[in-house]
Amino acid sequence: MIKIKHRFSGVTLCEFDVETIKHAAEKGKSHLDEADLCGANLRGANLRGADLDGADLRGADLDGANLRGADLDGANLYGADLRGADLDGANLDGANLRGADLDGANLYGANLDGANLYGADLRGANLDGANLRGADLDGANLYGANLYGANLYGANLYGVNLDGEKLTKTPLSVVGLRYWCLISDGYMRLGCKRFTHEEWANFNDEKIKEMDDGALEFWKQWKVPLLAMCAAHAVKPGE
Repeated sequence: MIKIKHRFSGVTLCEFDVETIKHAAEKGKSHLDEADLCGANLRGANLRGADLDGADLRGADLDGANLRGADLDGANLYGADLRGADLDGANLDGANLRGADLDGANLYGANLDGANLYGADLRGANLDGANLRGADLDGANLYGANLYGANLYGANLYGVNLDGEKLTKTPLSVVGLRYWCLISDGYMRLGCKRFTHEEWANFNDEKIKEMDDGALEFWKQWKVPLLAMCAAHAVKPGE
């Protein structure tokens, strides 16, 4: 018999004659007339591959939970604690993650198409290869997040905190080069190096050469098109 309790009150939310917490959560999701997973204590739970589409997990404690490959299509995770959770390859299509705490979460390759991440805390989150197409990230905190290869097409990033910079538009992501490139309102990141557009334009060859082996050769080849993209993407007066 597995019990799922409320994270704060300790009150039993649901109880099923199953062998794992994963199966209990799945039953709780599909028996909402009998169970309510709002505020559930699922801290550190192994929910790998769980079928939780449409589940109501508002305010749930999923800190450190294993949700690799889980189906959370349309799930309501409003205000949920997902710090350090492993969501590698999880399906969060259309999920409500408004105000959720995803500090340090692993979202590698996760599907967040159309997800609501308004005001979510994604500090240090791994979004490598994640699909954020059409996602609402208004006011989200992406400080230190890894956005390498993330699909941000049509995403709303207005007011996002990206490494201390408040964005007014979706940054440009350039993949396929030696260094991953992300161009925001006022900064350009190449690999692990991040400087303002103006700083990149003013660096001499010696400064570039110090950054990495082969950096100067790369910069000589790509400097002109990259700086042109910076100029085109920079915030203009009155915008």
